[in-house]
Amino acid sequence: MTAITALENIHKKGIFGDHQEKHENELLKISEVKGLTILQVVKYKKAEIELENIKIEGLIFPKENSTVISNNETRILWSAPRTWLIVSTNEKIVDKIKKNCSPKDFAITDISHSRAVIQINGHHAREVLKKGCPININELKKNSCAGTVFQGITILVDCLNTDPDTFNLFALRSFGESFYHHISDSALEFGYVGI
Repeated sequence: MTAITALENIHKKGIFGDHQEKHENELLKISEVKGLTILQVVKYKKAEIELENIKIEGLIFPKENSTVISNNETRILWSAPRTWLIVSTNEKIVDKIKKNCSPKDFAITDISHSRAVIQINGHHAREVLKKGCPININELKKNSCAGTVFQGITILVDCLNTDPDTFNLFALRSFGESFYHHISDSALEFGYVGI
């Protein structure tokens, strides 16, 4: 059985929007991020374990609001008090989390197939997000994240880099098609490459 991603038949490759007389490096890049394992980890209120004693692939759980701790394969996003999203390209991350996070202290839920993930990259990426997000996108720095809405769709924005701006945008799979169309439509003004 082959898994079908949320945007398998929606995402289009090519150059779109106002791209005339622009070098490809000036254009935004929009892609679907595939092959991610996404786990929600919640620490129970009665859990006695200290977070400092837990490391996942050498990473500790961030304690500060909107903070992301990362390495080349894995990102741990602070999602809410005692709640994190672990996003990884490592297929064995589930076993590592289960080994380090006891079921008596943590609830671990695999939400990989319930999310559509779009990556937008380029110097106008923030401008695209400003068209639909009520939060101050300018405040997002590298390795920070924020939950917000985009055109009425609840999303999570993960800032991977700031030179150029690179964001992973997470939405519920059921809103993936609408979300993709909102993002790509907002990017037409600047021109974008679907990759």
